[in-house]
Amino acid sequence: MTNKPVAVVLLSGGLDSATSAAIAIDQGYEVIALSLRYGQRHQRELDAAKIIAQTLNITQHYTIDVNIAQWGGSSLTDTSLSLPQSGVDATIIPSTYVPGRNTVFIALALSLAEAKGAQAIYLGINAVDYSGYPDCRPDYLQAYQTLANLSSKAGLVGKAPQLLAPLITKTKVDIIKDAIKLGVPITKTWSCYQGEQEPCGLCDSCRIRDQALIEAGYPELATPKGREFKDLS
Repeated sequence: MTNKPVAVVLLSGGLDSATSAAIAIDQGYEVIALSLRYGQRHQRELDAAKIIAQTLNITQHYTIDVNIAQWGGSSLTDTSLSLPQSGVDATIIPSTYVPGRNTVFIALALSLAEAKGAQAIYLGINAVDYSGYPDCRPDYLQAYQTLANLSSKAGLVGKAPQLLAPLITKTKVDIIKDAIKLGVPITKTWSCYQGEQEPCGLCDSCRIRDQALIEAGYPELATPKGREFKDLS
């Protein structure tokens, strides 16, 4: 480690978390990455997280098991449930919401941050494109910061890690522009809910990503199926 301040980044392998990691590096932090094997349908995003960490020269990268899939409740962890492919509906919380996922992940990140003396935890959560997820909202993050301040030895002396979500109010188009500017290997990130060789282009995550890539001026990075869609409907 260097004399730089330290930040833990929750690195899922997707575009948002990779961009968040790149922002932390750009803002002068020595980054420690944390990825979680939580019982998700496939390994592709964790494989992507490893590649992203290497590309961004993150030398400390922890991948740990916390199998919250055992009790189901989400189509991302329960293979008996179908993944939504009919288009994004902003009026409902989709079946891809994983109960308690961010709450569990941030708790683990806080543990790692305190053990390593980190000053910050960077999160790739976004309240614009995923407004249906209750654990991606600014008020959720503010409440968790209060918990972080109260729940640790570091917090008792006023040095709790700051929970930072630099993308929380940005559009996906803005996130893609940030990723391009910061050298994030977009083609190496994995956002698709499926775990096939290529992204499906049909799931909500693919649709949001593809439309944003097209709107940002990078249609060549969208999936072939995504280039056929004119909107998310």
